[in-house]
Amino acid sequence: MSSAPTRAAHTAPFTVLPADDSLVEGVLQRRYKRFLADVELADGSVVTAHCPNTGPMTGVLHPGGRVRLRHNPSPSRKLAWTWEQAEVPGAAGNPVWVGVNTALPNRLVRATIEAGCLEPWLGPIGAIRAEVPYGVGRRSRIDLLLTPTEAAPDPRPIWLEVKNTTWSDGTLALFPDTRTERGQKHLEELTALVPEARAVLLPCLSRGDVDRFAPGDSADPRYGELFRAARAAGVEVLPCRYSFDSGAVQWLGVAEVLDRQTTTGRP
Repeated sequence: MSSAPTRAAHTAPFTVLPADDSLVEGVLQRRYKRFLADVELADGSVVTAHCPNTGPMTGVLHPGGRVRLRHNPSPSRKLAWTWEQAEVPGAAGNPVWVGVNTALPNRLVRATIEAGCLEPWLGPIGAIRAEVPYGVGRRSRIDLLLTPTEAAPDPRPIWLEVKNTTWSDGTLALFPDTRTERGQKHLEELTALVPEARAVLLPCLSRGDVDRFAPGDSADPRYGELFRAARAAGVEVLPCRYSFDSGAVQWLGVAEVLDRQTTTGRP
């Protein structure tokens, strides 16, 4: 368990991660076998990078588009490069950078909480634990378990599940972009926690051109049904907006939540 630092709450926009000069730009050639991507660098060489996103990457997979890689060679790694970000057409027609590494959102959300940005919604937080077992047979692990401070108006623990969200339709962010039995199970397990505890679904909107969130009903109708049932039962939904455009990652605030997808197009 770690304590959440006591500091003045920050308002949006707030830089969660500073600009990373170690990122290297290139052009995506192809993504294949789910975990691999070939990228051409500025010198004309082509490297194979690890793709830390096993989903379909709807709307953000653009061969010929610019991407950012991290070079981190290690004897324990098969590949020295990791695909971190992709540049895609934005909602307003301008290019926007999107975070594609699904390992990053938990880090972003934790830093946002520790900075006090989410105190208006979560209350003051005294301690944070990661990957705590819960659910049926304790076979699942929650992303973050938050313990409120003694001064918090609601003393209940807060079980918080983070979902990286990159699919969008205009300014509307959507999750999931494919059928997800795992995501369905998480909604059911969050629902079972209330009212004895607070349960929060936190979609991490990893692109700065969206300001609303809805379940991706066209991709997974069952997830949409469970999403609406969870909200009705008391599960809180707190979509956090992040931008990657400047190289740094900024928290842009909390997005509006819609109960259902407002378009019918499939991913």
